[in-house]
Amino acid sequence: MSATSDELRYVYAVCRPLDAPLAADLTGVGGVPPRQLNHEGLVALVGPVPARDFAEDPLRAHLEDLDWLSETARAHQRVIGALTSVTCPLPLRLATVFRDDSGVRAMLQDGAERFWRILDRIDGCVEWGVKVHMESPDHSSDNRSSDNRTSGGHSSDIRSSDKQSSATAGGEAPEKPLSGRDYLRLRRQQRTAQDEGWKRAEAFAQRLHEELSRHADDARLHAPQNSSLSDTPGRNILNAAYLVPRAHSEEFVELVDATKDEDAAGLTVELTGPWAAYSFTGDDVESGGGAGRSR
Repeated sequence: MSATSDELRYVYAVCRPLDAPLAADLTGVGGVPPRQLNHEGLVALVGPVPARDFAEDPLRAHLEDLDWLSETARAHQRVIGALTSVTCPLPLRLATVFRDDSGVRAMLQDGAERFWRILDRIDGCVEWGVKVHMESPDHSSDNRSSDNRTSGGHSSDIRSSDKQSSATAGGEAPEKPLSGRDYLRLRRQQRTAQDEGWKRAEAFAQRLHEELSRHADDARLHAPQNSSLSDTPGRNILNAAYLVPRAHSEEFVELVDATKDEDAAGLTVELTGPWAAYSFTGDDVESGGGAGRSR
């Protein structure tokens, strides 16, 4: 096998020509610094990768290897993050590879119209992510009821908490379990309180999203995140992305901080970014179309 066929071209992103150089010590996948490949006004940031890892069959196997995948994703994001600090790139999918530079140029040529349309849309902007989480009543009561759930009993659930507290404080014997009818009534009251809590949380998230959208060029609502995939406990009420001019990012962050405590009891507002405009580079995203869900 020749030297050239031993290597493929890994493409990180497409962008305009850079106004400032990337950090000299920046490395990408495989620890190799990325380089710029120019074609008719567009730039692809590329790096060499071994065919033994990134050809179709070995790549398919590697994508099942979580350690390999995590390492590659970190290297990919490291380059995108560095690129975002100096321009507004269109990130490509993880492990986008071509046979050689000619294949990359052909990609730039064939996709030029789309690339320019998206680059014009995101020019001068970065993406900020905002999530609102509500603490689950079940989560908050885990310590109180874990023994109960294990044994299958209902004793701690069907006692009124204020009666338990007063009995303990007064040194009296605990109250006897409530009747079946009182237990059902208590459970209905708990469900009603939970429903009202969800409604208040959703109303807060809707107000926050509308306010933030007014201070962004575009906004996207993503599907709520599975709580098992998040470091923040509770139910994900809002999962949104906002396309914000870089020059206005400080004001946007201050706006999020200022609204975090508004009617936010039991809620957590999480701000992430700035990122490359991942949520605004798809073909289904058009200017002014920020209200629709896209994932």
